[in-house]
Formats: sequence, structure tokens, C-alpha cells
Amino acid sequence: MLTLLTTEAAVSFADKMDKFVDSTGIAKLLADGSGWGPVVMIFVAFFLLYLAIKHKFEPLLLFTIAFGMLLANLPGAELYHTSLFAGGHIDWQNFYGTAGLLDYLYLGVKLGIYPCLIFIGVGAMTDFGPLIANPKSFLLGAAAQIGIFATFIGACWLGFSDEAAGSIGIIGGADGPTAIYLTSKLCPDLLGPIAVAAYSYMALVPVIQPPIMRALTSKKERSIKMKTLRTVSKKERILFPVVLTVVIALILPSAAPLIGCLMLGNLMKECGVVDRLSKTVQNEMMNIVVIFLGVTVGATATAESFLNVSTLKILLMGIIAFCLGTAGGVLLAKFMNLFVKDENKINPLIGAAGVSAVPMAARVAQTVGQEENPSNFLLMHAMGPNVAGVVGSAVAAGMLMAFLG
Repeated sequence: MLTLLTTEAAVSFADKMDKFVDSTGIAKLLADGSGWGPVVMIFVAFFLLYLAIKHKFEPLLLFTIAFGMLLANLPGAELYHTSLFAGGHIDWQNFYGTAGLLDYLYLGVKLGIYPCLIFIGVGAMTDFGPLIANPKSFLLGAAAQIGIFATFIGACWLGFSDEAAGSIGIIGGADGPTAIYLTSKLCPDLLGPIAVAAYSYMALVPVIQPPIMRALTSKKERSIKMKTLRTVSKKERILFPVVLTVVIALILPSAAPLIGCLMLGNLMKECGVVDRLSKTVQNEMMNIVVIFLGVTVGATATAESFLNVSTLKILLMGIIAFCLGTAGGVLLAKFMNLFVKDENKINPLIGAAGVSAVPMAARVAQTVGQEENPSNFLLMHAMGPNVAGVVGSAVAAGMLMAFLG
């Protein structure tokens, strides 16, 4: 009898061990038909973590994106399921019985919540004073969006669908939340590659932009000193976000969520009566949403969606979009100088700040300008096109949604 019990115990223990071994990530990896794709993606996540931690490339979001990518590609973790969001729709029928942690958090991306909340924080940290003082900056910010539409046409020519082409083109706006918002609406299958491309190129602004700026301008143009901007009144600062929200929403309702949230945050900052709210959206809320947004966007970068030829095309088209946006702002500034007197000329370098990588692009314009003339201070002038680019990229996203959505 004792021998029988011992044998049964041994069999039961062996069954449990077999079950345990089968449940490990290693066993699932070996049994998974996807091969070594998850392993490659894990190493890609390690590389992005290295860039974020060691080289500080857009660390606030690249760090969280990389870790989300790591979590989603760990075999057997079951934190994120692409099948629940296949075809751009949420499979509510199977959601509550299947969903993992990142599936629930991803709803904030899918429903367009996180990018809009981030825009509230961005608005509360943005000073539109330089743009109000020099309305011509709107034109430079608009010119920098040429990269979005030129790349959209190029991506269509390469065989991408209209929705995918629009999502790829928005990389040229150098605005991560806008790129995520538009892609989640038009082509969520490409969210991982597009988010990684957008934030990687934003981090590389000091590397990508200066050669283009120098190639398109002369030493004399880079040395142009601009007049000091006038002081903007508090009344102007308060009216600006209200009026701009109404005007853009009436003309392009699809841009209202992003523009409305951006201007809500800015009005919190400028009105002076809700300082607690302004500080909250700039700090606590912004930080929490960035964590959720980054981790869940990174989770969409699975081996199936990332390791393919389309991803390489997206990365290539993204850098082209970014370069065209930089060139568009510089060239428009040069064109505008043909019609103004010498004392009112625009330093073309500030046109490159029209891409909405705030405030990095404006700092690059300042740095390149001071290389030619150490006494030249372009930062505040460049902030005008820079914040105009934020508005411009959101409007461009609204236009693409209106035409393609």
C-alpha cells in the first residue's frame, strides 16, 4: 500500500513538473510558431533602453516604450493581445475573459484619451507669447508641415494604403502624441513602428537639422539679427487660446480634440486663477499619462508588426518627412525675406523650428545661429514657429482624419 501511494505521489509530482515546464516562457518560445521574433524584439527593447538611459534620447517616452515592448514580447506573459484589437476594432466580446494588464491600459490609446491628456499638459507648459508677438511665425510653422503631406504622397506611391500613408506622414510633424493619436485612429497596426520612429527622430533633432539648415542658408543669412519681440499683454494671452480653439474647431472639427486640449492647458496657465490645476496637469497628470502611453504604445511593437519590410520603409519615410519639414520652414523664411526691408528680415534658421519638437528645435536654431554670430539670440524668435508647429501638426492630423477617417 505504501509503495502504491509513493508511486502515485511520484506520478502526480511528475505531472505537476511537466505542467510547470510547459508553462514557462522558454517552453512557449520553443513551441511558438513565430520562431525567434520575440527574442529579436527583446533585444530591440534592450537597445532602446540603452539609448534612453545612456544617451538620454527622449528618455521620458523612449524608456517607457522600450519597457512596454519588452513586456509584450516576453513569451507566456500574456500582458498584451493583438487579437483583441485586430482590424482596428476592440473585440469586446472576448475582452474581459482574455485581456491582460496592458490590454486594459491600451484602451487609453485606442480611444484617443492619453494623447489628448498629454496635450493639456503641453499647453500648460507652452508660452505662445512669441507667436502672438510675431504672427508671421504661423506661416513658418505651417511650411514645416510640408514634410507630412509630401511623405503622405510618397507612401501612397510606395503602395501603402491611404490610412497607413497618413500615419507615416505625420512623423514629419515631430510631435509624438499627435503621431500616436492619428495612427491609433487610422492605422493602429502600425502604431509601434511609427511611435518608435517619431520619438527617435525627435531625439535626433540636434543631429538631423543642423546639416540641412547650413546647406540651405548662407553665412550672411545665418548671421541675421532680428528685432526684439514686443511685450504681449495678459489680455492677448488669455484671448489667444479661446479664439484659436473656436476658429479651428469651426473650420476643422476633427482637429478639435487635440487643439481644444492644448488650448485648455494654455488657458489654465495664462488666466492666473487656476494655478493648482495648471501645476497638476504639468506635473502629476502629465507624468502618469506618459507612463501609461509609453508602455502601451511599446506593447504594440510585437514581432509580427515590427519585424518586416514595412517597418524599414516607415523608418526611411519618417526621416524623409522630418528632413522635408525642416527644409520647408527654412525655405519659406528665405522666400519671405524677398519682400521685406533689411531691418525686418527673418533669420531663416528659425524656420527649421517649425517642426514641433518643443523646445529642442528652437534651441538648435539658437545654437546654429550663435556659431556664426555669438551675439545673436534667436531662441525667443524660434519659439514662435516652434509652438506654431505644434498647432500646425495637430491641424494636419485633423485634415488627414477628415479626408481618410
